[in-house]
Amino acid sequence: MIDSVIGRLGLPAQPPVLPRPTTDSHTHLDSTQEFSGLRVADNIAAAAAAGVHRIVQIGCDLGSAQWSAQLAASCPQVIAAVAIHPNDSARMTDAQAEQAWRVIDSLAASGPHVRGVGETGLDYFRTREADGIARQKVMFARHIATAKAYDRTLVIHDRDAHDDIAEVLDAEGWPERVVMHCFSGDAGFARRCLDQGAWLSFAGNITYKANRQLREALAITPTDRILAETDAPYLTPLPHRGKPNAPYLLAHTVRFMADHLGADLAEFCTRLDLNATEAFGGPWGISQPDGDLRG
Repeated sequence: MIDSVIGRLGLPAQPPVLPRPTTDSHTHLDSTQEFSGLRVADNIAAAAAAGVHRIVQIGCDLGSAQWSAQLAASCPQVIAAVAIHPNDSARMTDAQAEQAWRVIDSLAASGPHVRGVGETGLDYFRTREADGIARQKVMFARHIATAKAYDRTLVIHDRDAHDDIAEVLDAEGWPERVVMHCFSGDAGFARRCLDQGAWLSFAGNITYKANRQLREALAITPTDRILAETDAPYLTPLPHRGKPNAPYLLAHTVRFMADHLGADLAEFCTRLDLNATEAFGGPWGISQPDGDLRG
């Protein structure tokens, strides 16, 4: 059934199922549906068939944040993170930013189905003007305060802004749980984040030949601080780069990461799953992995 749906949409074929369940720590199910036509229910089913039994759904504007919270409240395999994306915050007036932040703050407080505040942070690739960067920093600080207020995990978007991301966090104080979404720095920046107890989440772009610095960062990251994500519908891993991404394709990224680290694939899947549980403040979903790889 799922294979036929994927085939009809012209999406990459289902990969071999992972030997143990694992978690996609960052995805956009709503955007994937809009981009590729893969319905949310089919997307979740395809992920489960590939061994990806849990999903962190990211809402990064008001509409998607509200939708994400509603989905997570009704689907046990899914938890939500909510925020205003930095590129959106850069283009808001003061009044719009105040109103948007109040909605996000309310959603973050709404219940245990919303576990994260994010993706929030700084983006100097699409926002380069000084006024826009200043607005990003103000909203970033507000998101940090919200994460702390409700004991939510802070999920960070960092594009070409490594030093300023760390400086804002240093000034505001790092929350107890921080996830560096789609980690894009080198080993040096990885150490700076790890020193603050952050988890580093790696996406499909770690499989791209040019991204040697990401593999170097992965290599120095303790196994209990590694997460894997799709950021679907973006950053599709090899061998399907250029096609729309979806959580079921996380299996390719996880296999690549395990191979690069010389790790046993089954144990690595379980380790990623346990890491996601700890990074997002406790268990969720309809099952939990067997075994305990802590320590």
